[in-house]
Amino acid sequence: MTPDVLWLGGPPGAGKSTVAELLARRHGLRRYHADTRTWAHRDRAVARGVAAAVRFETLSPDDRWAAPVDELLAMALHDERGPMVADDVRALPPAPLTVAEGTVVTPRLAGAVPGRAALWLLPTPELLEKRLGERELSAGRLSLYRRLAGVIETEVRDAGAPFLVVDGDTDVVAAVAGRWRAEIAAGPHAAGRAERCALLREANEAVVAQYAGFFARPWAPGPPDGLRAPFSCECGDTRCTARVEHAVTVPAGTALLAPGHTVTAAPGVSPS
Repeated sequence: MTPDVLWLGGPPGAGKSTVAELLARRHGLRRYHADTRTWAHRDRAVARGVAAAVRFETLSPDDRWAAPVDELLAMALHDERGPMVADDVRALPPAPLTVAEGTVVTPRLAGAVPGRAALWLLPTPELLEKRLGERELSAGRLSLYRRLAGVIETEVRDAGAPFLVVDGDTDVVAAVAGRWRAEIAAGPHAAGRAERCALLREANEAVVAQYAGFFARPWAPGPPDGLRAPFSCECGDTRCTARVEHAVTVPAGTALLAPGHTVTAAPGVSPS
C-alpha cells in the first residue's frame, strides 16, 4: 500500500528541507528527504549500468566537477532518481502522513505516485543567487545548481504544476502549511510523543546512512573522523526547532537531544 504523501519539490536553495522538517515536527508527520538517499540511489544506478552514474564514480572529484555543465547535469541523475524515490516512498509505512521533499521530486514523479498534494518552491533569481552564494560552492557545483534551478522551473511551469514563488520575505513554512491545511489536518499523524521521537530518529538515521554511503566510495577523502553535522533534536516536542551538532558516526540507539531537552514532556506540556 502506498502511504499518503505530500510532495515538495524545488531547486537547491529553495528552502524545501527547512519547510518539510518544521511541518513534520509540528504535526507528527514522517519526513522523507531525497538527499539522504543519494548514495543508495547512485549504487542502484551503477548496478543497472546507467552510464552517467558509472562515469560519476570513475572520475576523481576534481575531474568530475571540472566537467561541462551538461555532463554534470547528466551525472546528477535528476531524471533517473525519480523512479527510485517512487520505490522508496511506496515502501514506507502507510501512516503517518509523509512529507517527501527533494530536488528530484518532479511533476512526473508526483504524477506517477499521486499523493494528497504537491507543491514546488521556486526562488526568485535574486534569492537563488543569494542562497547559493551563502553555500560557498565550487564553480562546478554552482554551475550545476543554477542549471538544475532552470530545469526544475521549466518542468514545473510546463506541467502546470502548483508552485510558490519564494522571495525571501514570505514566511514559506506558513505559506505551505496554508496551502496544505486540509491535507495535513486529515492526517494520519503520529499517535503520541513516543512516535514523534521515533520519526525524528528515523530521519536522523537516514542522515547517518547518507554519510556512511559517501565515505564508502573508493574516492572519498578517508574516514569521517571528527566530522560533525547538524541533526534534528529527537525530543518530540512539537514546538522544538533545535538542531544538534554531533559526529556523523552516531551509535545505534543514541538519542540526539539538544541541551536541556528530554523525551519527557516539559512541565505543563502533554507528551502527546
